[in-house]
Amino acid sequence: MNFARDSQPAPGSPRFIDNYGQTAGIPAPSGLEALAAGLGATQASIAPKYFYNALGSRLFEAITVLDEYYPTRTEARIFDKASGDIAQAIAASGITRPCLIDLGAGNCAKSARLIPWLQPQQYVPVDISVDFLRESAGQVQTAFPALDIVGIGMDFSQSLVLPSEVQTHDRVFFYPGSSLGNFSPEEALVFLKQISDAHQGRARGLLLGIDLVKDKAVLEAAYDDALGVTAAFNKNVLLHINDLIGADFDVRQWRHVALFNEADSRIEMYLQAECDLTVRWPGGERRFLAGERIHTENSCKYTLESMSELLENAGFSGIRYWTDPDQWFAVFWAAV
Repeated sequence: MNFARDSQPAPGSPRFIDNYGQTAGIPAPSGLEALAAGLGATQASIAPKYFYNALGSRLFEAITVLDEYYPTRTEARIFDKASGDIAQAIAASGITRPCLIDLGAGNCAKSARLIPWLQPQQYVPVDISVDFLRESAGQVQTAFPALDIVGIGMDFSQSLVLPSEVQTHDRVFFYPGSSLGNFSPEEALVFLKQISDAHQGRARGLLLGIDLVKDKAVLEAAYDDALGVTAAFNKNVLLHINDLIGADFDVRQWRHVALFNEADSRIEMYLQAECDLTVRWPGGERRFLAGERIHTENSCKYTLESMSELLENAGFSGIRYWTDPDQWFAVFWAAV
Protein backbone atom coordinates (compact mmCIF):
# COMPACT_ATOMS: atom_id res chain seq x y z
CA MET A 1 0.00 0.00 0.00
CA ASN A 2 1.43 3.38 -1.01
CA PHE A 3 1.16 6.38 1.31
CA ALA A 4 1.81 9.98 0.23
CA ARG A 5 3.97 11.61 2.91
CA ASP A 6 4.53 15.27 3.60
CA SER A 7 8.02 16.01 2.36
CA GLN A 8 8.96 18.19 5.34
CA PRO A 9 6.39 19.13 7.98
CA ALA A 10 6.72 22.62 9.45
CA PRO A 11 8.46 22.82 12.84
CA GLY A 12 5.99 22.06 15.62
CA SER A 13 3.55 20.45 13.19
CA PRO A 14 2.40 16.82 13.07
CA ARG A 15 3.62 14.51 10.38
CA PHE A 16 0.90 13.76 7.85
CA ILE A 17 0.39 10.85 5.48
CA ASP A 18 -2.34 10.89 2.84
CA ASN A 19 -3.55 7.54 1.54
CA TYR A 20 -6.96 8.74 0.45
CA GLY A 21 -6.17 11.07 -2.43
CA GLN A 22 -8.40 13.84 -1.13
CA THR A 23 -5.74 16.35 -2.15
CA ALA A 24 -6.50 15.35 -5.73
CA GLY A 25 -10.21 15.82 -5.07
CA ILE A 26 -11.29 12.24 -5.77
CA PRO A 27 -11.02 8.80 -4.16
CA ALA A 28 -9.46 5.84 -5.96
CA PRO A 29 -11.12 4.61 -9.19
CA SER A 30 -12.61 1.64 -7.35
CA GLY A 31 -14.32 4.10 -5.00
CA LEU A 32 -15.82 5.98 -7.94
CA GLU A 33 -17.12 2.74 -9.41
CA ALA A 34 -18.69 1.80 -6.06
CA LEU A 35 -20.38 5.20 -5.86
CA ALA A 36 -21.90 4.83 -9.32
CA ALA A 37 -22.96 1.23 -8.56
CA GLY A 38 -24.67 2.37 -5.36
CA LEU A 39 -26.64 5.04 -7.20
CA GLY A 40 -27.70 2.52 -9.83
CA ALA A 41 -28.75 -0.24 -7.43
CA THR A 42 -32.40 -1.23 -6.95
CA GLN A 43 -32.21 0.46 -3.53
CA ALA A 44 -30.00 3.42 -4.33
CA SER A 45 -27.41 4.12 -1.66
CA ILE A 46 -24.47 6.33 -0.79
CA ALA A 47 -21.97 5.14 1.83
CA PRO A 48 -21.99 7.34 4.96
CA LYS A 49 -18.24 7.93 4.72
CA TYR A 50 -19.06 10.41 1.94
CA PHE A 51 -20.77 12.71 4.45
CA TYR A 52 -17.34 13.94 5.48
CA ASN A 53 -16.01 16.49 3.08
CA ALA A 54 -14.88 19.77 4.71
CA LEU A 55 -18.43 21.17 4.93
CA GLY A 56 -19.88 17.85 6.10
CA SER A 57 -17.32 17.62 8.89
CA ARG A 58 -18.24 21.09 10.13
CA LEU A 59 -21.96 20.37 9.88
CA PHE A 60 -21.42 17.27 12.00
CA GLU A 61 -19.62 19.42 14.57
CA ALA A 62 -22.77 21.57 14.70
CA ILE A 63 -24.97 18.48 15.11
CA THR A 64 -23.04 17.41 18.19
CA VAL A 65 -24.12 20.51 20.15
CA LEU A 66 -27.83 20.28 19.29
CA ASP A 67 -30.28 19.69 22.14
CA GLU A 68 -31.66 16.60 20.43
CA TYR A 69 -28.28 15.00 19.73
CA TYR A 70 -27.42 13.37 23.05
CA PRO A 71 -24.59 10.94 22.01
CA THR A 72 -21.66 13.37 22.00
CA ARG A 73 -22.38 15.07 25.32
CA THR A 74 -23.38 11.80 27.00
CA GLU A 75 -20.20 10.10 25.87
CA ALA A 76 -18.17 13.14 27.01
CA ARG A 77 -19.73 12.93 30.48
CA ILE A 78 -18.79 9.27 30.70
CA PHE A 79 -15.19 10.10 29.84
CA ASP A 80 -15.14 13.03 32.29
CA LYS A 81 -16.26 10.71 35.07
CA ALA A 82 -14.46 7.51 34.13
CA SER A 83 -11.20 8.58 32.45
CA GLY A 84 -9.18 7.59 35.51
CA ASP A 85 -10.81 4.16 35.65
CA ILE A 86 -10.33 3.72 31.90
CA ALA A 87 -6.64 4.58 32.18
CA GLN A 88 -6.28 2.06 35.01
CA ALA A 89 -8.03 -0.64 32.95
CA ILE A 90 -5.66 -0.02 30.04
CA ALA A 91 -2.64 -0.06 32.37
CA ALA A 92 -3.90 -3.32 33.92
CA SER A 93 -3.64 -4.82 30.43
CA GLY A 94 0.10 -4.09 30.54
CA ILE A 95 -0.06 -0.94 28.41
CA THR A 96 1.68 2.10 29.87
CA ARG A 97 2.57 4.39 26.92
CA PRO A 98 0.14 3.43 24.16
CA CYS A 99 0.02 4.34 20.53
CA LEU A 100 -3.46 5.90 20.47
CA ILE A 101 -5.03 5.33 17.04
CA ASP A 102 -8.09 7.54 16.67
CA LEU A 103 -10.41 6.16 13.97
CA GLY A 104 -12.66 8.79 12.39
CA ALA A 105 -10.87 11.43 14.43
CA GLY A 106 -12.78 14.42 13.06
CA ASN A 107 -11.85 17.43 15.18
CA CYS A 108 -9.77 15.22 17.52
CA ALA A 109 -11.58 16.73 20.54
CA LYS A 110 -12.41 13.37 22.11
CA SER A 111 -8.83 12.18 22.06
CA ALA A 112 -7.62 15.53 23.36
CA ARG A 113 -9.64 14.91 26.53
CA LEU A 114 -8.05 11.48 26.97
CA ILE A 115 -4.42 12.29 26.19
CA PRO A 116 -3.63 13.71 29.68
CA TRP A 117 -4.97 10.49 31.23
CA LEU A 118 -3.49 7.93 28.84
CA GLN A 119 -0.15 9.68 28.25
CA PRO A 120 0.31 8.09 24.82
CA GLN A 121 3.74 7.79 23.29
CA GLN A 122 2.22 8.44 19.88
CA TYR A 123 -1.12 9.81 18.69
CA VAL A 124 -2.42 8.73 15.28
CA PRO A 125 -5.62 10.48 14.13
CA VAL A 126 -7.17 8.82 11.07
CA ASP A 127 -9.95 10.29 8.92
CA ILE A 128 -11.28 10.42 5.38
CA SER A 129 -11.72 14.23 5.50
CA VAL A 130 -8.07 15.02 4.88
CA ASP A 131 -7.94 18.81 4.98
CA PHE A 132 -10.13 18.95 8.08
CA LEU A 133 -7.91 16.35 9.77
CA ARG A 134 -4.74 18.33 8.99
CA GLU A 135 -6.18 21.34 10.76
CA SER A 136 -7.44 19.32 13.72
CA ALA A 137 -4.17 17.43 14.19
CA GLY A 138 -2.33 20.72 14.15
CA GLN A 139 -4.49 21.98 17.00
CA VAL A 140 -3.69 18.88 19.06
CA GLN A 141 0.01 19.40 18.37
CA THR A 142 -0.27 22.96 19.67
CA ALA A 143 -1.92 21.69 22.86
CA PHE A 144 0.61 18.86 23.30
CA PRO A 145 3.84 20.06 21.61
CA ALA A 146 5.97 17.14 22.83
CA LEU A 147 3.59 14.46 21.59
CA ASP A 148 4.54 12.49 18.49
CA ILE A 149 1.56 12.91 16.13
CA VAL A 150 1.15 11.12 12.80
CA GLY A 151 -2.04 12.13 10.98
CA ILE A 152 -3.28 9.70 8.34
CA GLY A 153 -5.81 10.42 5.62
CA MET A 154 -7.28 7.05 4.71
CA ASP A 155 -10.48 5.04 4.37
CA PHE A 156 -10.01 2.71 7.33
CA SER A 157 -13.24 0.88 6.49
CA GLN A 158 -11.34 -0.66 3.58
CA SER A 159 -8.05 -1.48 5.30
CA LEU A 160 -6.41 -1.15 8.71
CA VAL A 161 -2.88 -1.59 7.43
CA LEU A 162 -1.07 1.48 8.75
CA PRO A 163 2.17 3.05 7.47
CA SER A 164 5.56 2.26 8.95
CA GLU A 165 5.64 5.53 10.91
CA VAL A 166 3.00 4.12 13.28
CA GLN A 167 4.51 2.20 16.18
CA THR A 168 3.65 -1.49 16.10
CA HIS A 169 3.61 -2.13 19.85
CA ASP A 170 0.99 -1.18 22.45
CA ARG A 171 -1.56 -0.03 19.90
CA VAL A 172 -4.84 1.12 21.42
CA PHE A 173 -7.56 1.76 18.87
CA PHE A 174 -10.04 4.48 19.80
CA TYR A 175 -13.39 4.41 17.97
CA PRO A 176 -15.81 6.75 19.75
CA GLY A 177 -19.15 8.29 18.84
CA SER A 178 -20.90 5.01 18.08
CA SER A 179 -19.53 5.14 14.54
CA LEU A 180 -19.32 1.34 14.63
CA GLY A 181 -23.11 1.50 14.32
CA ASN A 182 -22.73 2.52 10.67
CA PHE A 183 -21.80 -1.11 10.01
CA SER A 184 -24.34 -3.91 10.14
CA PRO A 185 -23.64 -6.32 13.03
CA GLU A 186 -22.12 -8.75 10.53
CA GLU A 187 -19.90 -6.04 9.03
CA ALA A 188 -19.01 -4.80 12.51
CA LEU A 189 -17.79 -8.29 13.45
CA VAL A 190 -15.51 -8.39 10.40
CA PHE A 191 -14.19 -4.92 11.17
CA LEU A 192 -13.55 -5.70 14.83
CA LYS A 193 -11.71 -8.88 13.86
CA GLN A 194 -9.43 -6.77 11.64
CA ILE A 195 -8.56 -4.61 14.64
CA SER A 196 -7.79 -7.61 16.84
CA ASP A 197 -5.88 -9.43 14.09
CA ALA A 198 -2.12 -9.46 14.69
CA HIS A 199 -1.33 -8.74 11.02
CA GLN A 200 -3.94 -6.06 10.36
CA GLY A 201 -4.55 -3.94 13.44
CA ARG A 202 -1.86 -5.34 15.76
CA ALA A 203 -3.99 -3.98 18.59
CA ARG A 204 -3.47 -4.48 22.29
CA GLY A 205 -6.95 -3.17 22.91
CA LEU A 206 -9.95 -1.17 21.75
CA LEU A 207 -11.69 1.77 23.43
CA LEU A 208 -15.14 1.98 21.87
CA GLY A 209 -18.13 4.31 22.22
CA ILE A 210 -21.53 2.74 21.52
CA ASP A 211 -25.06 4.14 21.47
CA LEU A 212 -27.57 1.98 23.34
CA VAL A 213 -31.18 1.07 22.59
CA LYS A 214 -33.68 3.55 24.00
CA ASP A 215 -37.07 5.17 23.35
CA LYS A 216 -37.89 5.51 19.65
CA ALA A 217 -38.88 9.17 19.95
CA VAL A 218 -35.53 10.08 21.52
CA LEU A 219 -33.64 8.24 18.79
CA GLU A 220 -35.54 9.73 15.87
CA ALA A 221 -35.29 13.29 17.23
CA ALA A 222 -31.51 12.91 17.49
CA TYR A 223 -31.34 12.28 13.73
CA ASP A 224 -34.03 14.76 12.65
CA ASP A 225 -33.51 17.94 14.69
CA ALA A 226 -35.86 20.91 14.69
CA LEU A 227 -33.26 23.30 13.25
CA GLY A 228 -32.65 21.05 10.25
CA VAL A 229 -28.89 20.75 10.75
CA THR A 230 -28.98 16.98 10.27
CA ALA A 231 -31.06 17.49 7.12
CA ALA A 232 -28.37 19.84 5.78
CA PHE A 233 -25.68 17.32 6.73
CA ASN A 234 -27.55 14.57 4.87
CA LYS A 235 -28.20 16.71 1.79
CA ASN A 236 -24.59 17.87 1.67
CA VAL A 237 -23.58 14.33 0.67
CA LEU A 238 -25.22 15.05 -2.70
CA LEU A 239 -23.00 18.10 -3.22
CA HIS A 240 -20.00 15.96 -2.32
CA ILE A 241 -21.05 13.33 -4.87
CA ASN A 242 -21.43 16.08 -7.47
CA ASP A 243 -17.80 17.04 -6.81
CA LEU A 244 -16.52 13.46 -6.76
CA ILE A 245 -18.14 12.00 -9.87
CA GLY A 246 -19.50 15.04 -11.72
CA ALA A 247 -23.15 14.31 -10.94
CA ASP A 248 -25.86 16.98 -11.15
CA PHE A 249 -27.87 16.46 -7.95
CA ASP A 250 -30.03 19.45 -6.98
CA VAL A 251 -30.39 19.42 -3.19
CA ARG A 252 -33.65 21.39 -3.45
CA GLN A 253 -35.27 18.30 -4.96
CA TRP A 254 -34.57 16.08 -1.95
CA ARG A 255 -35.96 15.72 1.56
CA HIS A 256 -34.22 14.30 4.64
CA VAL A 257 -35.88 11.24 6.23
CA ALA A 258 -34.81 9.52 9.48
CA LEU A 259 -36.64 6.62 11.11
CA PHE A 260 -35.99 3.90 13.68
CA ASN A 261 -36.24 0.35 12.39
CA GLU A 262 -37.16 -1.51 15.58
CA ALA A 263 -36.82 -4.97 14.03
CA ASP A 264 -33.16 -4.33 13.12
CA SER A 265 -32.48 -1.98 16.06
CA ARG A 266 -31.13 0.82 13.90
CA ILE A 267 -31.76 4.36 12.75
CA GLU A 268 -32.02 4.58 8.97
CA MET A 269 -31.41 7.82 7.08
CA TYR A 270 -32.57 8.50 3.55
CA LEU A 271 -32.86 11.27 1.00
CA GLN A 272 -36.29 11.21 -0.63
CA ALA A 273 -37.05 12.64 -4.07
CA GLU A 274 -39.67 15.40 -3.87
CA CYS A 275 -40.60 14.99 -7.56
CA ASP A 276 -39.82 12.83 -10.58
CA LEU A 277 -36.26 13.63 -11.61
CA THR A 278 -33.17 12.33 -13.40
CA VAL A 279 -29.64 12.50 -12.04
CA ARG A 280 -26.77 12.29 -14.52
CA TRP A 281 -23.03 11.75 -14.16
CA PRO A 282 -20.31 10.95 -16.71
CA GLY A 283 -21.05 7.47 -17.97
CA GLY A 284 -24.40 7.02 -16.23
CA GLU A 285 -27.75 8.34 -15.07
CA ARG A 286 -30.63 7.33 -12.79
CA ARG A 287 -34.32 8.17 -12.98
CA PHE A 288 -35.95 8.69 -9.57
CA LEU A 289 -39.70 8.81 -9.06
CA ALA A 290 -41.28 11.12 -6.50
CA GLY A 291 -41.02 9.45 -3.09
CA GLU A 292 -38.11 7.20 -4.10
CA ARG A 293 -35.26 7.16 -1.61
CA ILE A 294 -31.47 7.01 -1.49
CA HIS A 295 -30.23 5.18 1.62
CA THR A 296 -27.39 7.19 3.20
CA GLU A 297 -26.83 5.74 6.68
CA ASN A 298 -27.64 3.06 9.21
CA SER A 299 -26.85 3.64 12.87
CA CYS A 300 -27.23 0.39 14.76
CA LYS A 301 -28.09 0.53 18.47
CA TYR A 302 -26.86 -2.13 20.88
CA THR A 303 -27.52 -3.38 24.37
CA LEU A 304 -24.67 -3.86 26.84
CA GLU A 305 -25.07 -7.61 26.42
CA SER A 306 -25.16 -7.65 22.62
CA MET A 307 -22.06 -5.45 22.31
CA SER A 308 -20.15 -7.52 24.87
CA GLU A 309 -20.99 -10.65 22.89
CA LEU A 310 -19.93 -9.03 19.61
CA LEU A 311 -16.56 -8.05 21.09
CA GLU A 312 -16.01 -11.54 22.48
CA ASN A 313 -16.84 -13.09 19.10
CA ALA A 314 -14.29 -10.75 17.50
CA GLY A 315 -11.52 -12.10 19.73
CA PHE A 316 -11.44 -9.52 22.53
CA SER A 317 -11.37 -10.31 26.25
CA GLY A 318 -11.23 -8.54 29.60
CA ILE A 319 -14.25 -6.50 28.51
CA ARG A 320 -15.34 -3.62 30.73
CA TYR A 321 -17.83 -0.82 30.16
CA TRP A 322 -18.94 2.46 31.67
CA THR A 323 -22.35 4.09 31.13
CA ASP A 324 -24.28 7.21 32.02
CA PRO A 325 -26.95 6.96 34.76
CA ASP A 326 -29.74 6.48 32.20
CA GLN A 327 -27.75 3.89 30.21
CA TRP A 328 -28.22 5.80 26.98
CA PHE A 329 -24.59 5.35 25.94
CA ALA A 330 -21.62 3.16 26.85
CA VAL A 331 -17.83 3.23 26.58
CA PHE A 332 -16.21 -0.22 26.28
CA TRP A 333 -12.64 -1.28 26.90
CA ALA A 334 -11.70 -4.61 25.33
CA ALA A 335 -8.22 -6.13 25.41
CA VAL A 336 -6.57 -8.41 22.87
